[in-house]
Amino acid sequence: MTTEIARKPTKKAFYFPTSGDVKRAQRKAAAKAEAAEAANVAIEPDAQADDVASTKTAKAVKAVKATKKAAKSTKATRAQQTAVKAKAKNAKKEKVIRDSFTMPKADHERIAVLKRKCLDAGITVKKSELLRAGIQLLDAASSKRLLAAISALETVKTGRPAKGE
Repeated sequence: MTTEIARKPTKKAFYFPTSGDVKRAQRKAAAKAEAAEAANVAIEPDAQADDVASTKTAKAVKAVKATKKAAKSTKATRAQQTAVKAKAKNAKKEKVIRDSFTMPKADHERIAVLKRKCLDAGITVKKSELLRAGIQLLDAASSKRLLAAISALETVKTGRPAKGE
């Protein structure tokens, strides 16, 4: 017969390991492997030729140097990653402004055509993204070209169109 033991449930039912835990475990395993390799080289009997022992020792030294170099490079990359994250965190996102405007139906249809072109190329794009890209292109253009593009536009009455239109 089995008797049931009533236990209070713990606060944490399951421990979810973090990426830091995994990295620590990997570093510990690598350190153990290095120690074992170094111990094997040091415990070798003197019955073997000295040159064999020296080559194994040299290989062990090279392995240790390689792991130290790799550790330094991972530390450098970690430092770079944290610097990038810090910059991204500190950089304030630009405030987004909602705006509305009036445009002719033909220009609105052009936006739909441009969106279709982007979709055919495998990129989904929003109307606002297309307009922002156009603004960047106009900003990069020369002042003569900008003025020519603006003069080619027809003037549109501002405000909302009547419901019948």
